[in-house]
Amino acid sequence: MSEATVVEAASVPATDEELLQDPFIRELIKQIRAQDTHGTWEGKSDAKLLEPYILTAEQRRALPMMGDPDPDTLWRLDLFHNAIGLSIERATGCMVSPMMKMSHEGFGRAVLTTGRLIVVNRFLRDVHRFGYASLAKLAEAGNKLVNEGVSMVETYKEVANYG
Repeated sequence: MSEATVVEAASVPATDEELLQDPFIRELIKQIRAQDTHGTWEGKSDAKLLEPYILTAEQRRALPMMGDPDPDTLWRLDLFHNAIGLSIERATGCMVSPMMKMSHEGFGRAVLTTGRLIVVNRFLRDVHRFGYASLAKLAEAGNKLVNEGVSMVETYKEVANYG
């Protein structure tokens, strides 16, 4: 396959059905469905479950610049990082634990660690506006963090596999 073919294939936008099969998106859907202890979301489609993660430009503009994140937003952020951790775990075989420290004003930090090795370190701000413009952007952001974590584990394998 030539370079031109690779570039051309990468520039073709994926459909929502294709994006719903993305490994990170599948893991995020699993995390959401695992929280459904009473069967409330059983009949809902995967796309419907991911709607709160999609925040259009108009919706973002409607939110205040400064604000306190509500519990649902913090919960979605937590599930997002859990899905990243489990995707890294699945790819590397190393157990990854997410930790979040947030202020009530929506600023904080998310760290994913194997115990001794920090594989993902994110500073968060404006968490009350957490969301992505499209399903493609959500998949891109999640996969970027998963790839970053996998790269760290592979680079520092002896530290990551301490136990």
